[in-house]
Amino acid sequence: MAFETILNDELIEKYTSGGYWVDRTITDYLDDWAERTPDKVAFIDSRREVTYGQLRAEVDRCALGLLELGIQPGDVVSFQLPNWIDWVVLHYACTRIGVVSNPLIPIYRAREVGFMVGLAESKLIVVPREFRHFDHVAMIEELRPEWPALDHVLVVGGPEAPDSWEEFMATPWEERRDPASLAALRPDPNDVTLLIFTSGTTGEPKGVMHTHNTAVAANNPLPERLGISSDSVIHMASTLAHLTGFLYGARLPVQNGATGVLQDVWDPKVFIDLIEQHGITYTSAATPFLHDTLSVEGIRDRKVDTLVRFCCMGAPIPRNMVRLAKEILPRMLVLGGWGQTENALVTLSRPGDPEDKIVETDGYPWPGMEIRTAGLGDSEPVPAGTEGRLQVRGPFLFVGYAKRLEMTRASFEEGGWFDTGDLAIIDEDGYVKLSGRTKDVIIRGGENIPVVYVENALYEDPRIEGVAVVGMPDERLQERAVACVTLKPGATLSFQDMQDFLRERGVARQYWPERLDILDELPRTPSGKILKYQLRDRYAGVSE
Repeated sequence: MAFETILNDELIEKYTSGGYWVDRTITDYLDDWAERTPDKVAFIDSRREVTYGQLRAEVDRCALGLLELGIQPGDVVSFQLPNWIDWVVLHYACTRIGVVSNPLIPIYRAREVGFMVGLAESKLIVVPREFRHFDHVAMIEELRPEWPALDHVLVVGGPEAPDSWEEFMATPWEERRDPASLAALRPDPNDVTLLIFTSGTTGEPKGVMHTHNTAVAANNPLPERLGISSDSVIHMASTLAHLTGFLYGARLPVQNGATGVLQDVWDPKVFIDLIEQHGITYTSAATPFLHDTLSVEGIRDRKVDTLVRFCCMGAPIPRNMVRLAKEILPRMLVLGGWGQTENALVTLSRPGDPEDKIVETDGYPWPGMEIRTAGLGDSEPVPAGTEGRLQVRGPFLFVGYAKRLEMTRASFEEGGWFDTGDLAIIDEDGYVKLSGRTKDVIIRGGENIPVVYVENALYEDPRIEGVAVVGMPDERLQERAVACVTLKPGATLSFQDMQDFLRERGVARQYWPERLDILDELPRTPSGKILKYQLRDRYAGVSE
């Protein structure tokens, strides 16, 4: 697949000369640590662990196997795997030979997966036979006729699985191809390495493209800012197919020669066990994960004092939660940050920040990232303390939406400023506080719910006349989605009916509205546009 990006010589020179783009790939770091500490544990998951030396051997074998399957530099490989070491091996193997990784969130279903793999023109997809009681193989078999570019499917699930991943990885490809040939396939660090989809506001997901340089640069400030080192034990329970999991779960350990602990199913009790077993020092997750952790019965009596950093992404941190964390886990520092798939981490609290900055702002700009707020009706910057459209630019910014060059260009304003779609206030000290959104999206537990996408799916229901999906406040998740609908004459619709319809349409469960309200009519402007602010006001004081 050919990628059209907005990357140019001026940007390359700016961020290379500034020291942000260091022209390294993640496999360069793997090679370094495999040479220096081959016997050190690189990753631990729920099924096994692997040392740096073993990881490099598996990555090289996988890379040679991909070549044997006919996968070439520039091709796309999709994978919908849980937080398993296999995920890491496949991503690094793709990197080794210049193949683009397209990770898919495990809870995506046919509607999302069908669109994403089709747009990516993937040559290979790797899925588990079953995960959390869902038959991924059946879904792929149903969708495969829609993907003319797809040549191969590999299934993680034991030797009985068709096109077995285990059999693929047990094959000594290094005996059929010279491993020394891999060096010649090392990609240019400014090539696209990642195609990762973000929830769109226009009715379909957008394929965000990152290069090796943008991905590496996003992690490079963590050692100085947060004390990450080769002694760190880094935990990740968010899916590796989110940019948070991708950067801080699959790659941050290797960039620093640390050990990564991957949790495939979130359970706060298991997390506490993992801290005790492995001495976890750092984790990144959405705010509800912190809430769940602090709510574990008996946590005060557990040996969890190794955990010294908990970075919360995606939602504000309630003040009482920060104080409770300080009381229960006095050695642990809670920090709040904000970013997007398009721009990685933009802001993060700093160790030593006063409590007000941690709980009342979304952090301070990450080194290299610039932020500004622009007027709602123009592109002129607004003064500190004034609400405006939050815009960013910097070395972690994506290089475009796949097959959406005009959409990409429309997302930027003069001077290379990317419009985030968020409203914010930047205070006199440079800290940012998100205050609203200019785009139609609901944030549920750090996960963006693409409102237009869900509404379009519901409009396919022949019983529904009109629909508007809006957010309802929630103490733990920040927001839950409510479907406000009007029905066609004589039609009836229950909450279960709505869920069944969305399931039949293959819509991922995390996008399903958690409440259904049948209305006589939706509030509209004289031109017919639905007045969503009136619906939001309806639920402003409601929390379930």
